[in-house]
Amino acid sequence: MELWIAFTISAAFFQTLRFILQKLLSTSTLTSAGATFARFFYSAPLVVFFLSLYFTLTETSFPATSLWYWAFALSGGLAQILATVCVILLFKTRNFAVGTTFKKTEVIQTALIGFLILGDSIGQAGLTVILIGLIGVLLLSEMPEIRGDWFRRINNYPSKLGVLSGFLFGISAVCYRGASLEIDSTDPLLRAGVTLACVTSAQLIGMASWLRWFQPGQISAVWAARRGAAWIGLTSMAGSFCWFTAYTLQNAAYVNALGQIELIFSLIASVFFFKERITKKELAGLSFLAISIFGIVFLI
Repeated sequence: MELWIAFTISAAFFQTLRFILQKLLSTSTLTSAGATFARFFYSAPLVVFFLSLYFTLTETSFPATSLWYWAFALSGGLAQILATVCVILLFKTRNFAVGTTFKKTEVIQTALIGFLILGDSIGQAGLTVILIGLIGVLLLSEMPEIRGDWFRRINNYPSKLGVLSGFLFGISAVCYRGASLEIDSTDPLLRAGVTLACVTSAQLIGMASWLRWFQPGQISAVWAARRGAAWIGLTSMAGSFCWFTAYTLQNAAYVNALGQIELIFSLIASVFFFKERITKKELAGLSFLAISIFGIVFLI
């Protein structure tokens, strides 16, 4: 198994755990922005600590960074914040497993964004399995309670929110890959760790300032919810490190395509944690996505 595949599967697993915790918190004591802030509040210090420990153990130092590095890193960080808020809002309009799939339009969007920004291209086989995955997303994007023509069934608030989150996640993925590639090092763990530390620290400062002015009391609420929110930070740190490492090693579109294995984990969470029902159409959509996942592993 290639290293980027192992890191991507691990990232998807940790991300599912984080989304479960964020869903629980966002529907109880925290707003959508507060639940998003919790991941940075509890993960950024951990990231900085482990990066410092890595520098000590490997006897290395913080590498030189360029203006392009910071442009990529900060743009990706902002896009990720906005995308995460969209996903948490999406959880409130759809069940957990299908809510997660809406944002998976990010795969095809990431391929286009990566080509435009970094010049990353995908082969014919890669495009084929990505399009198969897109079919699954389209099957899952139809709201069963809405009657009317095809356009009306997909032109609804959850679908728009999902596409927007996918676009923002696509930007963040490509920007993170761009930032990591700007670091002059052959060590993918160093590249990923440095970029993750810079991004999460900036996100922590930015969101804290925003909440202080626009949602007073949410920072205190995040601290009050620390018994559960701290786990958000831990799973966020583990998942983000795996994502960043995978982006350093492989085209972001391929990483996100394989990352759709998260849907399998989400389905398990939906059924066993939240006692939600999955329809036959939703299962059909998930089946197409499963084919896409296996195609990425065995064809790319």
